Amino acid sequence: MSSLTGGARPHTLNAAGIPLSGFLALPEGREVRSTILAVHGRGMRAAYWSALVPLATALGHAVLALDRPGYGDSAELLPEGQSLAGQAETLHAALKEHAAGHAIGAGVFLLGHSDGGKVALHTAATDGAVPLLGLDASGVGHHYNPEALHFPSTLGGGASKLNWGPLNLYPRGTFQASRALLAPTPPRESAETVRWPGQYEDLAPRVRVPVRLTFAEHEAWWQLDDPAPASMAALLTAAPHVSVEHLPAAGHNISLGHAATAYHLRVLAFLEDCLRL
Repeated sequence: MSSLTGGARPHTLNAAGIPLSGFLALPEGREVRSTILAVHGRGMRAAYWSALVPLATALGHAVLALDRPGYGDSAELLPEGQSLAGQAETLHAALKEHAAGHAIGAGVFLLGHSDGGKVALHTAATDGAVPLLGLDASGVGHHYNPEALHFPSTLGGGASKLNWGPLNLYPRGTFQASRALLAPTPPRESAETVRWPGQYEDLAPRVRVPVRLTFAEHEAWWQLDDPAPASMAALLTAAPHVSVEHLPAAGHNISLGHAATAYHLRVLAFLEDCLRL
């Protein structure tokens, strides 16, 4: 699972002096229609997005998946990590560097999971040098399930149900293989967890691209009873289009489960919509 497939190759960007490792996958034999910046969640690495690569590149999209600041090659330089807003600034710098040497097509489509979805929302709410097409986020809500705030985002520590949901939602061998994706969560990121609801209320009105929010059927980190998802969407007042979807037979780590293909196809369908807007 941690190996790179579908034409992906290791890739490192200099983001204003911060080395961001990850991978880059380009469509073979055709121009890049758009570039997907894929942003992993808490305690994971860029290879979380490996299963997306063959579907996206077959449709002409490049996939740029980066280890967020404080993970991968930047962990030594940033042992405390960066704030979510700081990570967004670093990602904007990385996109500028990437666009200087690679075709990005019509622009960059943000794809974020969990804490990576928070960073993607911060990125969409701030200006950068590269045009943004839209944002698709999974596993990130507005208000936490009260039980979730007591657990770390790890395979152990009592958080397995929150992170995964029912084990039969994942292919055999997923949990052993996914250990290669794990990385320590930087302290600054962990410290911001309780502040997210207020942060979201501040940044949501500044997101000016189409947004799709996806919640797994067995998502346990967030309050999802009505009207919570609709209330979250309603705060995105400047976004030209907002949709909320619920994915059946999926747990929090959607892109590692049996539902990954269905989710990724829906992501790419939304990207097509964004390209037409």
